[in-house]
Amino acid sequence: MSKIKPSIVLVHGSWADGTSWQHIIPLLIQAGYNVTAVQNPLISLPDDIATTKRAIDSQPGPVVAVGHSYGGAIITGAAVGSPQVKALVYIAGWALAPGDSISQLIGKYPSPPLVTAIVPDAGGFLYIEREKFHEVFTHDVSIAEAQVLAVTQKPAASITFEQSVESAAWQTIPSWYLLAQEDRAINPELQRFMASRIDAKVTELEASHVPYISRPREVANLIIEAASSAVE
Repeated sequence: MSKIKPSIVLVHGSWADGTSWQHIIPLLIQAGYNVTAVQNPLISLPDDIATTKRAIDSQPGPVVAVGHSYGGAIITGAAVGSPQVKALVYIAGWALAPGDSISQLIGKYPSPPLVTAIVPDAGGFLYIEREKFHEVFTHDVSIAEAQVLAVTQKPAASITFEQSVESAAWQTIPSWYLLAQEDRAINPELQRFMASRIDAKVTELEASHVPYISRPREVANLIIEAASSAVE
């Protein structure tokens, strides 16, 4: 008897939306998976957790939750207590512990180049300066694609970097972590610390902060590995 494949819920990070998974989605669908890419508002961590939790709860069976960057913080909270979520996959993601905030963790390691490229708008939402976007965020992506990503970036409320989770799903759910060795947005050593802390199965890639865009086949393979393990 063939096993039911889990649904895969993809969670974007700051300065992006669900369409940023456009290189990953076809690969997962071709492999026979039901895929949902969440559209989070990026107005607060609790709001984004609630939005993602609704997406998880609406799936028909087991789920693999995948979070890129800030999306890692979201799945850490959204999957808590869910009997459906069988695996967590962090793509250069923030694997927060209870009480952690992104700002606190950034301060524990030398600041990445991204920090100097973030600017606020009149409402306190944060952007990456367009002229620095390719260099600090997507340096292994074509300039043309990076320009589209920079122009369409979704601003993030500054409060999202100060908020924490009360419980962490990785404490009870098996985790995978893709570490981006050339990341200029999250210090790779900080990624290594978080991956070790959650006892994740780690894969390292020579990639920028967006390996799911620059190295989609490798990222899709990691997600499929986690999904296959989830139903064993």
